[in-house]
Formats: sequence, structure tokens, C-alpha cells
Amino acid sequence: MPLHCLIRRHFPPMSGKSSASGVPASAGSRHAPVWLRLAPVVFLILWSVGFTIAKIGLAYADPLTFLALRYGLVLVVLAPLVVVLRPPMPKTAAAWGHLIIVGLLIQALYFSMTYLSLRLGVSAGSVALITSLQPILVALLVPHLVGERIGAVNWIGLALGLAGAALVIVARSSIEATSALGLTFAFIALASMTAGTLYEKRFGASHHPVTSNAVQYAVGFVATLPLAAILEPMRIEWTWQLVASLGYLVIANSIVAISLLLAMIRRGEASRVSALFFLVPPAAALAAWALLGEHMPPAAWGGMALAAIGVALATRRR
Repeated sequence: MPLHCLIRRHFPPMSGKSSASGVPASAGSRHAPVWLRLAPVVFLILWSVGFTIAKIGLAYADPLTFLALRYGLVLVVLAPLVVVLRPPMPKTAAAWGHLIIVGLLIQALYFSMTYLSLRLGVSAGSVALITSLQPILVALLVPHLVGERIGAVNWIGLALGLAGAALVIVARSSIEATSALGLTFAFIALASMTAGTLYEKRFGASHHPVTSNAVQYAVGFVATLPLAAILEPMRIEWTWQLVASLGYLVIANSIVAISLLLAMIRRGEASRVSALFFLVPPAAALAAWALLGEHMPPAAWGGMALAAIGVALATRRR
């Protein structure tokens, strides 16, 4: 069965009586298919490897230009799917607005601010460490915004996950920031991903993945292309490395990983899904070590183990 059919079938809107974990009582994890139970692992791998793949591609294009090109290609891939599948469109102005806002927060703001922060001289370690605070913010806000309760064991897991992610980053690179404006952009990226997660949890509906992706990437494209034209010379060197990088980011990251992320947020607790991001810096470091030969000191391996333990506790169901 195609991915879009599986997601649409197994990720219904959050309504009706729920269990203590935030998952509908009629859709307990014990009844979920194997692929659904593996969705967090698949998402983590695709999302984390994407940082290394993006680093390869950015050697041949300016950051925002590269991002706009990525979004434009996603729309090219989705266009024939829209024509052939004719997925249902949102039926109300509010539903359209929710899709657009999530696209603005995650696709436009998060990625644009992250790339601009790196361009202005903030180290990758600083950006990763700042954005790794996202699960903590989500955990602090979900009790007030979406009614989730965070247990003591989950809080311990969040703290261990943050400590493990920080240990990996510090062990691999300097976290000294060299630009106040770049730091501001990194914190805007943190805020936008946090807001996007909470907004999707609060207002997200079970739209067809082709529909939601098309709308949100159109928003990202419209937002990043003018920024690229204003701030960059829009340099592009067409090499096989650039083409391969774009291919991975378009299919694996922009379509599959994002679809899984939004589906997991709608089905499960926002705080539990957000805890996965603690594993992104360690997993990204591991991918860079494997694909680019970047150094992995012993402390980084310890940080990966600590982050994994933290995520296991943070995502433990009560």
C-alpha cells in the first residue's frame, strides 16, 4: 500500500475518548502495524542523515537559494500526484489557514532561520544546541496549550536527552557564537519549530499527505525565494553531488520524513514526539562520521548513549 494511503488510514484526527497517553483508546499502540511502530526510527534516520546530505549540497549553492530550489523541486514532484490522485482539499478557510501557518512556521521560518544563522557565522554546534532545547519548551507549554501532562520520569528523560545532545555537540565542535544577529536567527528557528509542533498538535487535522505537503512547501517556496534573491547572489553549481543531495532532501526529507513527523504529532503526544529531536544531533554526528569522515571523539559516543537513554525515558508512556 502506498505511503500516503497508509498514513491516511492509520492517522485519523485526534477526536473522541483518549487514553492517558493522548492516543485514542480505540487505536492503541498494540494494534498498530509494524511500520507504524518503526515510524520514529525511520523519521530519525531520514531527518538526521539529511543534515550531512545538506552539508554536501551547500558546497555548491548558496543556503537560501539551495532551500528555495529544494522546495521548488518538491512542488514539481507533488504536482503530478495532485493531478493523478486528486486528494481532497481543505473544506474551510480555517483548515486552509492551519496548513499555511504550519508551513510558515516549519518550512519557511525554521529552515530559513537555521541556514541564515549558519551563514552569519554561528557555529553548527551552537545552532544544534539551541534548537535541541525544543523538547524542553514543548514539555513546558503542552500542559497549558494542549492538555498533556508530563510525568517526573519524562522530565528526567528530557534532562538526560538535552545533556547527551550537548555532550555530543561540545565534544565535536566549538559552540562559540560569533554573531549576535546569527544567534537571534537560531533562537527564532527554535521558537518556530516549537510553535509549529504545538500548533499542529492543537489544530492539525488528518489531511491527505499530498495536500498538506503541497500547501506547506508552496508556503516555504514563496517565503524563501524572495529572501534568496535579496540576500544572496543565488550561486548554483550544477554537479552530481548537488543533484544527489537535492534528490535525497526532496524525497526522503521533504516528503517522507515531514509526513511521518506531522502524522506522529497528530497521533501521539507532542512532548513524546519532540523528544526525538534530542537524538538528531547525535545521529547527525554519526552520519557525518560515516559519510564525511568527520571526527567522533570518545565523549561524543558517550553523549549519544546518554541521549538515547534520555529519549527512552522521555517517550515512556504513563
